[in-house]
Amino acid sequence: MWSAWVAALLLLGACGDDDPTPQPSGNTDAGVTVDAGTDAGTQPVRHDHAFWNHSPRVHPRHDARVLRAVVPPLPDDPPIDTPDEVPLEVAPFDPDETRSGGATTVPHAGPEAFVQSPANITMEHRSRFLLGEANFEVDWVPAPSGQRDRDGLGPLFHATSCLACHVANGRGAPVAGNTKAPASLLVRLSVPGTGPHGEPVPEPTYGDQFQPRAIDGVPAEGQVQATYASLPALSLRGEGSVTLQSPSYELLDLGYVPLAPDVRLSPRIAQPMVGLGLLAAIPDATLLAWADPDDRDGDGIRGRPNRVWNAKEGREVLGRFGWKANQPDLEHQAAGALLGDMGLTSTLFPQPPCTAAQSQCLKGATGGEPEVDAANLASLSDYSHLIAVPARRGADREDVRTGKAAFLRASCDRCHRPSTTTGELPGFPELSNQRIWPYTDLLLHDLGEALADGRTDYQATGTEWRTPPLWGLGLTATVNGHTRLLHDGRARSVLEAILWHGGEAQASREAVQRMSPKERAALLTFLDSL
Repeated sequence: MWSAWVAALLLLGACGDDDPTPQPSGNTDAGVTVDAGTDAGTQPVRHDHAFWNHSPRVHPRHDARVLRAVVPPLPDDPPIDTPDEVPLEVAPFDPDETRSGGATTVPHAGPEAFVQSPANITMEHRSRFLLGEANFEVDWVPAPSGQRDRDGLGPLFHATSCLACHVANGRGAPVAGNTKAPASLLVRLSVPGTGPHGEPVPEPTYGDQFQPRAIDGVPAEGQVQATYASLPALSLRGEGSVTLQSPSYELLDLGYVPLAPDVRLSPRIAQPMVGLGLLAAIPDATLLAWADPDDRDGDGIRGRPNRVWNAKEGREVLGRFGWKANQPDLEHQAAGALLGDMGLTSTLFPQPPCTAAQSQCLKGATGGEPEVDAANLASLSDYSHLIAVPARRGADREDVRTGKAAFLRASCDRCHRPSTTTGELPGFPELSNQRIWPYTDLLLHDLGEALADGRTDYQATGTEWRTPPLWGLGLTATVNGHTRLLHDGRARSVLEAILWHGGEAQASREAVQRMSPKERAALLTFLDSL
């Protein structure tokens, strides 16, 4: 039962066995404790990510910080003594559902399902797709080198290629146990406030992304580790219960000064790359028509768009990509990843990601100004647009259609909208005017404090997340060898991901808990077919 507070989810204490004398701790009224450390250069920063929504008050003596967050109570289990089981509804079958990406859909269901070009691709775009794919896979090296077309890595970086994070164009994996974070998981950093265009304010020393790697002669920023704690079990009608695991993150071996006392951390795993161009082709008017920030229809769902800065156009636009819909388009997303993940400047973002406190980084060699020219940036944007969506499997089966009916009955479709039609996307006739089945509205929704990172991003609050598309969901294990879901990969299965939902989605989560085992199994079978 979730009725009790999960107080002090603190596997990571402020004082180790070798420090028997605790230092005075900060104020805990807001649910966060900041404890004093000893060695500012070596002590980890620790963050319980189940909830992070308050600024800690910093004790004036402390140098290195341990950030503790008390996990708030999640909603109580719903009553599961429901009436006798009624016959299950079977949803009708629409043949168009099998073609999730419309005419772009490809009939691939193996390990390479997410690396295909659209079925209707033109010859010209096939060439552009292959060029972009080559740039996506290239391993960058530090400058200077004999490979002028691929040098300029760093000085600080997270990975050496796009493919290192987006393995097989699929879903990233989280930190496993006490091991260090894989390339497909990064940590966003910010401090309270907003920048000149509404963006998050970077941490003064470490910037807006924690960088665990660096070229020779430049200190890396540190390392990321995670520990998981089991939460009280959640009941399922007719099937006992499920125990979720909540992650806590450590930033170890800090290479510079301690982080700001009010730093916000937000771990993120890489999202699948399929169908991004089709999402870009959904008209703004469609997203705005779906939005209901004031819940005027009274259904408890308050989806709203994020509004973000388009640096190329110099204006505010709707965001639609990224975990918080904080990217305006795929060119910005590609340029942001080049800069944040590999330290590569581009025509869109020409300044290296070094802060004023990182003197060696500022002096590091470059691979040109910019390191990624307009043509190569365009090729990555083209590739991102043209990655095809795989076809549904078994969409006409009765158990899948029973699961679809359960999906609709639980009102999951209020956020994960099944279908829409794309508009005209200039330069991409393959993607234009397609009926697609992405199962998303690309809007922000409050999913409750259990999933909150407490970090605002433009107009997205600390409890809001963009509805992720569900197409390709059932191929995650085939493509990436795991089924880790949600923004930091904490959910080990689709069912766990559902059970983490709160806020606007709490009623849907409770509906799933109340389902009979047969209906819930059908729901999971339906989701596996996407």
